[in-house]
Amino acid sequence: MGCDNHEISIVISDDAQVRELNRAYRGKDAPTNVLSFPMQEGEFSDITPGLLGDVVISFDTARAEARAAGISTDERMSQLLIHGILHLIGFDHELGETQALEMEKKSLELLRRIENNPDLTAF
Repeated sequence: MGCDNHEISIVISDDAQVRELNRAYRGKDAPTNVLSFPMQEGEFSDITPGLLGDVVISFDTARAEARAAGISTDERMSQLLIHGILHLIGFDHELGETQALEMEKKSLELLRRIENNPDLTAF
């Protein structure tokens, strides 16, 4: 994906901390499953040029979503991690249907590389 010499930070947390981050950075007072904080854009992008950014996953939400979907928590964590990383490199499903389909296609392609479950869908 063109990021061979880059790093990411991955934080696995709980709903309480993710809710705090979601409120502080997105103005949404609720927990969510994954947050991405890109470091390759904005006025401070030159501080750490090798850092793509941070992905924060709520284990509480991931576990609940896995149960509801009938998949393992590990599989759900893989889905969320891929989703978060794709946001770090510029994919954004909230920009319209075309972008959402592109992100879903890339998510599925990456998911097939790391998960054995052929029925597992993208995010």
